[in-house]
Amino acid sequence: MHDKRHRGLLVANLIAQLAFGLLAMTICIPSMQEWGAIFGAGQPSVQLTFSAYVVAYGGLQLVYGPLSDRIGRKAVLLAGLMLAGLGSVLAALAPSLDSLIVARFVQGAGSAAGMVVGRAMVQDLFQGPERTRVMAYIGMAMGLCPPLATIVGGQIHVQLGWRINFVIMALLAGVLMLAAWRGLPGRVELPAHEGHWLRAMAVSYARLAREPAFVLYVAILAMTTATFYAFLAGAPIVLRSYGVGPDGVGYYIMCIPLSYFVGNYLSTHLVRSTGEARMMALGQALTVGGIALMLALGLAHVNSPLAFSLPLMLLGLGHGLLVPPTLAGTVGLLPALAGSAAAVAGLMQQLLGAVGGYAVGLLTHDGAVNLGWLMLALACAGALAQLMLRSRVAR
Repeated sequence: MHDKRHRGLLVANLIAQLAFGLLAMTICIPSMQEWGAIFGAGQPSVQLTFSAYVVAYGGLQLVYGPLSDRIGRKAVLLAGLMLAGLGSVLAALAPSLDSLIVARFVQGAGSAAGMVVGRAMVQDLFQGPERTRVMAYIGMAMGLCPPLATIVGGQIHVQLGWRINFVIMALLAGVLMLAAWRGLPGRVELPAHEGHWLRAMAVSYARLAREPAFVLYVAILAMTTATFYAFLAGAPIVLRSYGVGPDGVGYYIMCIPLSYFVGNYLSTHLVRSTGEARMMALGQALTVGGIALMLALGLAHVNSPLAFSLPLMLLGLGHGLLVPPTLAGTVGLLPALAGSAAAVAGLMQQLLGAVGGYAVGLLTHDGAVNLGWLMLALACAGALAQLMLRSRVAR
């Protein structure tokens, strides 16, 4: 960092690259309410448009991570953005639900590059508590993505049609390619890698798998993401049962990401005084407590959009405290393998997120109870992984 202005522009660029995938994932969520009728398909098939994106978004990170360690971050990022733009164009032109599912897969495959390269560059360019703070700033910005994307996406769906959302994402991919080309370091100094890249990739992942703390950090992230994605996929269905249409979904979804923003802001101030372990424990407690409160209201037949969304502000706050130190832990344990570590974490987050999102379509949602049970089970699995991590660190 040569000066504060350069550092600010660099952080803003990294945030934009990381946020692109989440924007692409969520801008079309309000449209999922009506894709079944538009394409003459059932809700489980519609949910595949979400799951296909998420699986590709996670799976390709496994490839991009080691490649970015080997050939450089910027080249991988530019290739991914080009692929994401292509997927967005295909989605905008999709004539059927099957073709839309394929297009979403391509879009997710390209969007994965921004997530893994952005995280790895945070590891490359920032150190110690500053790295956790930058992760928190990224979390604050990304916390705004789902509500803003769903609000804008819902309004565009009503006013201009759902295809325009994908046109916007194609244009944004082009803008971010220019920003990456002009604004990110051309070549970060990375350790030398010998031999075929596939062999190097296998060696990197085998080394990470032998690190129990890394596995537990990834498990915490994966279950946290699965909980949130179950909410994202299930919220439009639950809200529809309460009479909320595509143009209103984003306003209720907004409660959770905005509180996530607040949690990330708090984490930038608490990381030094409270410590990462205590901050993570508080985050898990708030997460489980928020879901339990939402579920209790549902079981008590308090059925309204606010009774569904407001208790989950505790979940957003908890995730805001939990995610930054957990992300910093995943990429910081073995700095030479930061790209590979970010890729594994991203893969498992998206795979478990896809499972959570698809499981929503297997349940009925006349109210919030079934979604509440699903989210509580996923959150408790993450809490268990955190207890195991704390026990290992204490030994």
